[in-house]
Amino acid sequence: MSKADDAVSMFNDGFSCSQSVFSTFAEDLGLDRDTALKIAAGFGGGMGRMGEVCGALSGAFMAIGLKYGSVEKGETDAKKQTYNLVHKAAEEFKSRHGCIHCNDLLGIDIGDYLQHQKAKMAGLFSTKCPNFVSDAADIVEKLMQNIS
Repeated sequence: MSKADDAVSMFNDGFSCSQSVFSTFAEDLGLDRDTALKIAAGFGGGMGRMGEVCGALSGAFMAIGLKYGSVEKGETDAKKQTYNLVHKAAEEFKSRHGCIHCNDLLGIDIGDYLQHQKAKMAGLFSTKCPNFVSDAADIVEKLMQNIS
């Protein structure tokens, strides 16, 4: 099963988009699943349901940081590589979906209670979001395969 399939399965089990993507990669990168789920918990719905950067893409960014991020003072090469990969991931996601912001992707203000309820009733979260989760996981998996 691919990382994208794993992430969608987690999303369908009720985890947020950010949790689904990040935790799918975490254990392979040395972080236990429960900690990964807690770290990513606030990023769903475009940063705590504020409609900003898609939570699935934020989960991908966290996975990139976990694998390539700097840990030593002055480690500029790791920072450059991480930022470069984040930019590549965002550009690929944008090429697939036209934008990277949750509100724009869904066509609603996810933070507005009434709009959020309408979106739930219309099935937006079960029809659109799994594609975002799948693509974010696919993008980061391919980026990591090409760099490793």
